Amino acid sequence: MIEKTIDWSLRNRLMVFIAALLLLFWGGYETLRMPIDVFPDLTAPTVTVVAEAHGMAPQEVENLITRPIESALNGASGVRRVRSSTGIGIAVIWVEFEWGTDIYQARQIVNEKLQLASSSLPQDLPAPVLAPITSIMGEILFIALHSDRHDLMELKTAADWSVRPRLLAVPGVAEVIPNGGQTKQYQVVLDPVRMAAYGVSVNQVIDAVAKTNHNVSAGFYVDGGQEVLIHGEGRVTSPDDIGETLVLERDGIPIVVRQLGEVRTGPAPTRGTAGYNGKEAIIIGIQKQPTANTLELTRRLDAVLSDIQGALPEGMQIDTHLFRQADFISVSINNLVVALRDGAILVIAIVFVFLVSVRSTLITLIAIPLSLVAAILAMKATGGTINTMTLGGMAIALGALVDDAIIVVENIVRRLRENAQLEAPQQRSVFNVVSSATHEIQGSIVFATLIIMLVFLPLFFLTGVESRLMQPLGFAYVVSLAASLLVAITVTPVLSFWWLSRSRIIRKGYESRLSQGLKYLYGKVLNLTIERWKTVSVLSAAALIVALYGIGQAGKSFLPEFNEGSLTVGAVTLPGTSLEQSDALGRRVENILLQHPEVVATARRTGRAELDPHAQGIHASEMEVTLRMGDRSKEELLAALRRDLAALPGMNIVIGQPISHRIDHMLSGTRANIAVKLFGPDLYELRLIANQIKTEVENVPGAVDVSVEQQADITFLRVHFDRAAIARYGLHIEDVADAIRTAYFGTTVSRVLEGQTSFDLVIRFHDKARAGIDAIRGTLITTPTGAQLPLHALAEIRHDLGPNTISRENVQRKIVVMANVAERDLNSVVNDIRERIVENITMPSGYHVEYGGQFESAESATRTLLVLGAAVIVGIFLLLFVAFHSARDALLIMLNLPLALIGGIVGVYAMDGVLSVASIIGFITLFGIATRNGVMMVAHIQNLVTNKVVSDAITAVRRGAMERLIPILMTALAAGLALIPLALSAGEPGSEIQAPMAVVILFGLLSSTALNMIVVPALYLRFGSASRAFNERGNTSSAD
Repeated sequence: MIEKTIDWSLRNRLMVFIAALLLLFWGGYETLRMPIDVFPDLTAPTVTVVAEAHGMAPQEVENLITRPIESALNGASGVRRVRSSTGIGIAVIWVEFEWGTDIYQARQIVNEKLQLASSSLPQDLPAPVLAPITSIMGEILFIALHSDRHDLMELKTAADWSVRPRLLAVPGVAEVIPNGGQTKQYQVVLDPVRMAAYGVSVNQVIDAVAKTNHNVSAGFYVDGGQEVLIHGEGRVTSPDDIGETLVLERDGIPIVVRQLGEVRTGPAPTRGTAGYNGKEAIIIGIQKQPTANTLELTRRLDAVLSDIQGALPEGMQIDTHLFRQADFISVSINNLVVALRDGAILVIAIVFVFLVSVRSTLITLIAIPLSLVAAILAMKATGGTINTMTLGGMAIALGALVDDAIIVVENIVRRLRENAQLEAPQQRSVFNVVSSATHEIQGSIVFATLIIMLVFLPLFFLTGVESRLMQPLGFAYVVSLAASLLVAITVTPVLSFWWLSRSRIIRKGYESRLSQGLKYLYGKVLNLTIERWKTVSVLSAAALIVALYGIGQAGKSFLPEFNEGSLTVGAVTLPGTSLEQSDALGRRVENILLQHPEVVATARRTGRAELDPHAQGIHASEMEVTLRMGDRSKEELLAALRRDLAALPGMNIVIGQPISHRIDHMLSGTRANIAVKLFGPDLYELRLIANQIKTEVENVPGAVDVSVEQQADITFLRVHFDRAAIARYGLHIEDVADAIRTAYFGTTVSRVLEGQTSFDLVIRFHDKARAGIDAIRGTLITTPTGAQLPLHALAEIRHDLGPNTISRENVQRKIVVMANVAERDLNSVVNDIRERIVENITMPSGYHVEYGGQFESAESATRTLLVLGAAVIVGIFLLLFVAFHSARDALLIMLNLPLALIGGIVGVYAMDGVLSVASIIGFITLFGIATRNGVMMVAHIQNLVTNKVVSDAITAVRRGAMERLIPILMTALAAGLALIPLALSAGEPGSEIQAPMAVVILFGLLSSTALNMIVVPALYLRFGSASRAFNERGNTSSAD
């Protein structure tokens, strides 16, 4: 089939050329239209269920809401884990499905299960809702709405009714959450003393106000043949309208609402605040849909925000330079594009230096754009995006893309040169020379390319987030490499036929001085080593043993640390802290951050916004910190930040990065590198053991930001109803419960329209009614007879303690000890933590520890890659056996694997001495590329022997090695030099994963290529099939 493809291409040269041009233009056009993102879609199929519970205590929410919902969801098809966080008045349940589950199918399953569970949920509470589908990348943009002229209520109203609807209308936006500010309400603030004087109950006021805010459609009448609608307008438009509402009439005198208290507009009770650069503001987080193009979406949002700014009241300002994920994406993509460009320049240089021919160089390099656009078209067809992983795959493949073309062009040039040196009658046609030269090396390039594609097979068997991250890289690499093979057997022979037959290097028949010099030096080395196979073997084995010892001592981690150009800082104080105090502490953290010159802006969210599906308590703050790095390194900055923030008393500070910590949260439910999850039934015992574990973790070198999930008792005021007393006065439990809820929290009875906006109409008591326990005890409750009793006559009122939050996973209570890692590899820190916990912590019956975080994925990925890597090595052997029909030759070619391993391990230590999944994939790639060198050499030696060009084994091996020197060096140098820009970009945004891979491949290619040219000829002369063939010929001749 390959032979027919080559011959067909040479016979249909114009068609092949036009097809290549069309592919280039089509690919270029589609490249401009491809969506661009920082990473492939890493979002796990997770459905978030949010259940509001009107300020109920966490234990009550757990029993009445969380557990029934969890029980229903745990039996759902495809569910792999159910996590929940139950707080004051809220339960958030995360339902995680198996990877690959369609998110819409998952939501349908959850909806059905919630319908089944609805009968066991409290009927007086709002039904649980599903949070919108959002990307794991979270907020792509934070904006701040602030003003020196407007109060927080006006700012929040503008955010809710002017900014948020416009942003939600932008295609690709999943959710817009305003944080902070004060939500406007129309409030009827009742005075219990006045109500007692008029003998009016709370329920009477509620009924009256609920009936005062209605329009009515009364049909129509006909006037002069025209239909006229009758529309009654009864909606209130101002506090005065509400104040004139009749409550009841006594002795002919109407009692209206304004006589019973104050009617006003005021702020609703809030559970969260926000700040921008240390000042009060509205922080608006914008989340994207999983498949949206972040760069394009950000451009649309910028345009919309510019329009919104013009429509806002004078003095209100929108600042969009808080946190922009698009900036990180642009920097990352640009870094990789620059690496691609510089790598391509180096490839051009090395090819030209060896071939000393512009035509040969152009023919070789045409494989790069054709292969890359083929990869992009394949990604487009499969719904992929241009991201750091797909670009990284193409950048790593860049040098390898020209390898097949280099081998074809070099062989065609050599055969054309030999043909030109013959006498005219003996010369063959250019068509025959190009065709036979391409056929001559077709087997070696096909099998070598198949081997490189084979080594990437394990990537496609990974599961979880590592598969989503690495498979696009492997896909881009494999497709571009397959395209380069197709180009080498179609376009390259065609262009060689047109451009090389009359070129100067063919007519003059000389090699470059560089090639001649390299062959001269290599000849000296080859003569010295070719018959000393024992010495060569011992030295290589010794180097391999040292390298294997080194890899055993290397650290291990899942992924290299990202450099996102921003930080996420979590600041948590003691549960039970008031929102005002927590807000003040959050501002202190902001001010400390802003003292550092690298910090450009901070966006703080304290507590929880109304629409936020995260159950963050009011004692917790989260800050997005935008950086502009200066003279200090990132490590120095983080150390300085941790040192300064440690001076804040009573606060746990965790410093991370937005995307990294969201990946951590998806993996373990905790925004930290390591999560030690402790399970057990009793909350107090869990806290006790968790603090013991925290002490052990703090003593592990490399563990930083160590903290325990803030589960603690907070003070509750329990109102225990006296059923006998309530019944004695003709009341029901519900009557008293509704009365105190209205008094202290408020009851929403309607909504007041103001143009296109609407606000809750709420009835509650004055703040003085909850000024203290004595005021609450004296709250008056109206009986059916009109008598009024203090609350303490109907209930026992006392202070008590209860948990602030309850975390659960797979129907068990849990508490988490969190830690990040600094200045050490992740795996060794986790191992030390495990050892200390096993040695020093005694677990009671019913309690156990599980470990979560990146290292779980690292262990899983490493196991998969090692097992499948062994299978791939077997596959390589079988492919080589099929190609060369010799087990000996196959094993000799595979000597390149351990030879490549030596340099690759040196590369690991050249980076940071940590073996990550990225490094392992670098080794996998290296094995495939390194095998190509052995294939090229052994295939040529076999070809010389088969065609009886040489008369003895040593001549065959020496000539085969010498003639393959230049193509092997060209392909190795092209592949290696193309990686240098990527390797040098280590630590730059976008290159965090690709740089370790590039360094491993680069160092491995150096050792593999150098040793391949020395070790393989020596061992092949001793053990190869060529030696045996000549021995058999010698024996046959002797017998004759």
